[in-house]
Amino acid sequence: MKKQLLQSLQSSLSSGILILKLVIPFYILADILLYFDLLRPVSLLFLPVTSILQLPAETAMAITAGIFLNLYAAVAFAAPLGLSSYEWTILGVFLGVCHSLPVENAIMKKLGIGLLYSTFLRVFMAFLTTFPLFFLPASWYSGKGSGEDVQIAHYDSVTDLFFHSIMNAALLSIKIITLITLIIFLMDGLKRTRFISSCSQRVQTSFSLLTGQLLGITYGAGILFKEANSGNLKKKDIFFIGTFLMICHSLIEDPLLFVLFGANFWIIIISRLSMACVAAFLFTRISTFRDS
Repeated sequence: MKKQLLQSLQSSLSSGILILKLVIPFYILADILLYFDLLRPVSLLFLPVTSILQLPAETAMAITAGIFLNLYAAVAFAAPLGLSSYEWTILGVFLGVCHSLPVENAIMKKLGIGLLYSTFLRVFMAFLTTFPLFFLPASWYSGKGSGEDVQIAHYDSVTDLFFHSIMNAALLSIKIITLITLIIFLMDGLKRTRFISSCSQRVQTSFSLLTGQLLGITYGAGILFKEANSGNLKKKDIFFIGTFLMICHSLIEDPLLFVLFGANFWIIIISRLSMACVAAFLFTRISTFRDS
């Protein structure tokens, strides 16, 4: 028993450290980009995207921040624009699929899923998932915002920037390792039961999907690293889970950021979940057919 607990702890720490090596550098880079206002010139490239999504041109900065940084930065840039419930929902669905590409695609790369595939999948599916929303009844977009704003952190100097970035990265490290450790201990404990051991493959797949859906790609990938390294998941299983999670993950925290300003929670959830099921099935079948 003691040996098994030590193995679980070792697996969780190694998975957590691998995630941190990918997340922390991008976390600090995001603060640097915001501090020096380096995203604004890039946002001009995303003006055609706002037109396709039927969003105001001013949301280009929010889309840029969401794609390259994170959803908190995106919401902070969009909050002062006075967007309607419809526009917040569109933005929530699009960025829910296509956000934090540098860090999350790097995580997928470590799992053996190529950067080109990850980028193409998330950009393409972001547009495809958003498209049906244009035809929904206007009465479905009647959410009311709370009036609260999400503020971007402002620093007085470069020294202040790095101090807060390192402190926040340290807190993130503790959170990641703690959550991954708890989930891995729970999963390993369940797998040792007689009933679960008879269907362990489904348990491993389900845990990875459930963790990613509830907590996000970062935590879901931590479980995937552990299972992939132990040989419990086949390459096609990782490809399926990775494809699914890139479209549909963090189904609680991410949508609620946009619901805060009036987005329709259920439209965001159902559209992402349904598209993830369809895409994961189709892309996995295509991949299997190509390899056979």
